[in-house]
Amino acid sequence: MRLAPDDRVVEFRREFEAWLDEHLPTRETMAAEPRRSSSHMPGWARTFQREMFESGYLVPGWPPELGGRNATPLEQMAYFEVVTERLVPRSVNPQGLSICAASIVEFGTEEQKERFVFPTLKGEISWCVGMSEPNAGSDLASLATKAEMCDGHFVVNGQKVWTSGAHDSDFCMCYVRTDHEAPKHRGISVLIIDMRTPGITIRPLPELTDPHHIDFNEVFFTDVEVPAENLIGELNNGWVVSQGSLRHERGMLWIMNVSRMERLLKALVRVAQRPDARGRRLGDDPRLAEAIGRLATDTAAMRCLGYRGFAKATRGEMPPEHLILKLFSSEAEQRGNLLAAESLGLEGLDLDGPGPNRLTDWDRAHLEIDPDDVEPSAMNAFYDGSWFPQYLRSFSGTIAGGTSEIQRNIVAERLLGLPRG
Repeated sequence: MRLAPDDRVVEFRREFEAWLDEHLPTRETMAAEPRRSSSHMPGWARTFQREMFESGYLVPGWPPELGGRNATPLEQMAYFEVVTERLVPRSVNPQGLSICAASIVEFGTEEQKERFVFPTLKGEISWCVGMSEPNAGSDLASLATKAEMCDGHFVVNGQKVWTSGAHDSDFCMCYVRTDHEAPKHRGISVLIIDMRTPGITIRPLPELTDPHHIDFNEVFFTDVEVPAENLIGELNNGWVVSQGSLRHERGMLWIMNVSRMERLLKALVRVAQRPDARGRRLGDDPRLAEAIGRLATDTAAMRCLGYRGFAKATRGEMPPEHLILKLFSSEAEQRGNLLAAESLGLEGLDLDGPGPNRLTDWDRAHLEIDPDDVEPSAMNAFYDGSWFPQYLRSFSGTIAGGTSEIQRNIVAERLLGLPRG
């Protein structure tokens, strides 16, 4: 299923694809300087992001004075479909672009926009987001990191955890408690913290599945001084900023989730064509064929949900479909990775074996593979690796941005009107 675009959207897409034909980095260029984390920006990534910004294609839905093209909602959808289909490394610091810069545009001062938004769009600075804490994960309102005003600046003390890319970031968009007497949702503020400020300690959290790839971190703040002008929005109004941040993150994220599931399905079809220990195709087992079929149905349903939510968003509504999609897509991806690992038996446990974005000599020798079906590891190392480590990593998708349990509670209470348990 695809929405039928009008002539203007078709022309917008054609022009964007023609621009990509001239400017998109080659896989060889990306492989020569791979990413280290979600905040690490290799030289090729900075150059390409700056070119996208200068052309108006980095944030096409924004007004021209902020580097956009005033693209219509349908043009933006066409844009994100091209980005996902062609695996365009639009920004290798996605939280900086989609959360931090977007939040400053919505809630920040003109001086903050000049200092932070344009350098972010040009790929000159990178960001992390300080939300989760040891005792405040999906329940952001329980955060304990505090900021107290002293001599015209804030003094921050506390701890964040699971902070993606903190060790490679220039700045942190940090949620802190500024009023301990107010109800917990109302005493939160958001500060821009320079990660080079004295008093910040960053402790990377290596992954058992790949000790060389580090994205998550613990961050400790000890008497960290932050200028008062680095407050985003109003004091004690951070909860409103947080809702905007999550809205920015999920606005078109569903397109990328669906696209990744579609590539995962193609990878599962490759698995089905591999031989088992007796030389028979794995896909000849009706159980595997049925399971892949169910995932294909789930993926089609995800795209339909996304379109329905998109239609509501263009009418100014808050689409519940995108909330459901976060829950649905993260768990579907988990099922797909486990299905492949189980189907391959011992080979599925091999850290050097096949994976959703990793081809083996057998794959290259026996299958016709479209390069666009395999995401370059240099662009997103998180999705590189064999099937079983990818299954283990997929659990982060059911935690980050709100756990599946919390998402189910929200769906039950806000969408279905069920009472609190």
